[in-house]
Amino acid sequence: MIRKILIANRGEIAIRVMRACYEMGIRSVAVFSEADRTSRHVLYANEAECIGGAASSESYLNIDKIIDVAKRHKVDAIHPGYGFLSENADFARRVQAEGIIWIGPDPKTMEDMGDKIKARINMINAGVPVVPGTQEQLQSAEECLRECARIGYPVMVKASMGGGGKGMRLIHSEKEAVEMYNAAKMEAKSSFADDTVYLEKFVEGPHHIEFQILGDNFGNVIHLCDRECSVQRRHQKVVEESPSPFLDPELRARMGAAAVAAAKAVGYKGAGTIEFLVDCHKNFYFLEMNTRLQVEHPITEEVIGIDLVKQQILVADNQPLSIRQEDVKQRGHAIECRICAEDTENNFRPAPGVIQQLTEPHGIGVRIDSGVYQGYEIPMYYDPMIGKLIVWATTREYAIERMRRVLYEYKVTGLVTNIRYLRRIIDVPAFKEGKYDTSFIERYAERLRPRPGFKNDSEDMSIIAAYIDYLMNFEENVDPSLNEQNSTVLNRWRSFGLQKGVLRI
Repeated sequence: MIRKILIANRGEIAIRVMRACYEMGIRSVAVFSEADRTSRHVLYANEAECIGGAASSESYLNIDKIIDVAKRHKVDAIHPGYGFLSENADFARRVQAEGIIWIGPDPKTMEDMGDKIKARINMINAGVPVVPGTQEQLQSAEECLRECARIGYPVMVKASMGGGGKGMRLIHSEKEAVEMYNAAKMEAKSSFADDTVYLEKFVEGPHHIEFQILGDNFGNVIHLCDRECSVQRRHQKVVEESPSPFLDPELRARMGAAAVAAAKAVGYKGAGTIEFLVDCHKNFYFLEMNTRLQVEHPITEEVIGIDLVKQQILVADNQPLSIRQEDVKQRGHAIECRICAEDTENNFRPAPGVIQQLTEPHGIGVRIDSGVYQGYEIPMYYDPMIGKLIVWATTREYAIERMRRVLYEYKVTGLVTNIRYLRRIIDVPAFKEGKYDTSFIERYAERLRPRPGFKNDSEDMSIIAAYIDYLMNFEENVDPSLNEQNSTVLNRWRSFGLQKGVLRI
């Protein structure tokens, strides 16, 4: 049996896995970089060891160091989380070669489905609809021009080994084809060390909808229904919800069956995701398969009531699925917002820094998957995500109301976050009505900008006013011998309040 797991990751996903381990009576081992010595996942783990410098290449992407720590700590298994090495087939093979259990699908499955061209061919053979496009890699800009003309504009050129929106370019017309082809190849080479690209017909006004799947070592595969992931910026998801407000029961059933067929076609084991594009006429097409746990998995857990990390561990421990397809029912509605340290008013530039004050919301139906704490410094070396804010309610309307409330209560000072931007997304009528697609952020860009003169929202004023009130009360009840020191502090805050225009003394 699995009794000790090394988590080859950091931040909130490392803590998420460790929590599941704790509940299952399994010891956890954290690895960390020099930049993460005071990280919350290091403090949470049963055992922890530094594996290198701040750069990912020196730490979280260093296979040799991770394997060395795993062997010295005598772990039974390695969980890769998401990102970093989670979809690296060579890492999975190395783990298995060392006699350590890999918590994930077979390396060959990862390889086959990580290559977008191979994945398309596998899905065609399995009878799963795919977006019209090329079945082989493009060899030249001239071939790109010919194939674009055959498929018909607009066309998307995509990196075969891509992910996260990198190595993708939209080609609207013949005059853009060569430039976009070269740009996609260059970005694919720098991001994935592989410049292989192919073409797909661009589906206009699509919904990005994914199905969570689970498979075991005995041929059993089920789906855990859908997630709507269409609120995206540059192909990066911002807000997700489950179930999708766009799908009807008949389409949901057909897409779920296709997701299971796709997973069975490659002998999938563990937790994964089949991603689809659905056009405005409700035709759906296979987009890609993620052979790992996804960032947005909590909303599936909330509406289905199944712990996906525990299921991953049980499957890796060679146990059959205890859940049948007919047992899977969606209950209520869940929404997830990604809380990031980024400046949305400055082209979403990452904004690392020290969290001076942190107030996380609470209440019924509220979940926060986070890797930070008050006083923690967000490093500049990694993804700027602070955490994930998840709400659940009995209906979509109630879930939106709850998300509005908790976004108002969520306070982070000392650095810039996207919380206000998320509030504006939730308040857009098209989002409230569930009538949006992947063009949402672009279409409502003007509405999502802050109003002039409202850069400093009332939350800043309320924090200042509350602290001044605290100091005033403190001054009245403090030891007289300390009054001179307190007066200095209080006067400083009075001055600050006057500058902000919130005090009239």
